[in-house]
Amino acid sequence: MSMTGHYWDEETLYALALTRLSGFNTQIALQLYKMMGSATQLYENRNHIDEVVPQCSPRLKKALQQWDDALKRSEAELELMQQKNIRVLKYNDEDYPQRLVECDDAPVVLYYKGSQNLNATRMVAVVGTRHCTVYGQDLIRNFIAELQRLCPTCVVVSGLAYGVDIHAHRNALDNNLPTVGVLAHGLDQLYPPRHMETAQRMLEQGGLLTEYMTQTNADKVNFVRRNRIVAGITDATVLVESAEKGGGLITARIAADYHRDVFAFPGAVGATYSAGCNMLIRNNEAQLITSAQDMMMAMRWDSEMQLQQAKAVGIERSLFPQLTPQEQQLVDVLAITDNLSANILSVKTNISIQQVTTLLFQLEMKGVVKALAGGSYHLLK
Repeated sequence: MSMTGHYWDEETLYALALTRLSGFNTQIALQLYKMMGSATQLYENRNHIDEVVPQCSPRLKKALQQWDDALKRSEAELELMQQKNIRVLKYNDEDYPQRLVECDDAPVVLYYKGSQNLNATRMVAVVGTRHCTVYGQDLIRNFIAELQRLCPTCVVVSGLAYGVDIHAHRNALDNNLPTVGVLAHGLDQLYPPRHMETAQRMLEQGGLLTEYMTQTNADKVNFVRRNRIVAGITDATVLVESAEKGGGLITARIAADYHRDVFAFPGAVGATYSAGCNMLIRNNEAQLITSAQDMMMAMRWDSEMQLQQAKAVGIERSLFPQLTPQEQQLVDVLAITDNLSANILSVKTNISIQQVTTLLFQLEMKGVVKALAGGSYHLLK
């Protein structure tokens, strides 16, 4: 199959096809992908799959030998992605959300449109009921306004649904925080349609992410499945309001299964849409918070919080800052390649991510570096 004139390579094409061949079973697709090392290897071994995947069921073996339809559909999809300026992120790609790589049921392929780096230093999911009360709206407004003050590069993630989701996205936009919506359908449509204006703003100040090809409708099961991506691409999940059952609770429990931090705002005893939050807190499945500061302290994001609080009262930058050897190491790396994330700086200097975060805070206090939107650091010259 010729790739001439296209921006994708064969591996991308085969990765898309794999997601269809596996019967849309994410765990099977990912297991095969990891086992073979690439979708291309799986395609090249399609006629003797028994030898490379001995435990393959007869049904899956038959599916893995019939690539033609899946490849045609995938090539058409890639043509559309190219036209619509939609990025295809494969599991092994550097810009694939690395937090999601830690999850056993991560999608082999994601489709993304937007400006936000999905590997930002700080990412928080804000989730809850579709029947958000005035109490819930106040919680979201205060939480995100405070989050912007204490952690101005934090990315707010939600599902662009009614209720808590849309209030989280809109408050993030209004507070100049980047925000990413994880969708339960393809990027050729938007559900609910009335959130289109917000979604358009998010493309400039965040992005829209999905595991679904175009022409995939917003079926009920897709909403449940997308919750794992909301939980998986973030450091923590904050449950604002929830009844005793609901998507927000599912997301919170998935986050806990991924060993991510889970927080919940308490509500009045007997309040319908606080029952789920109160239950998680009671069962020690979520930490009780009343503010963004509570969450940041629990997450040990203290250095960022201290920096922003110090900036609020005014700190004079040192005109001739004295740098420690490790601080100088980071400065030397940024002098060669500027605007790097803490994770990249950790890799390049072989200093632990915890130490790098502390060192960057110290350098920012000294007026040597500046944190940019998206979690990268800029050397002030």
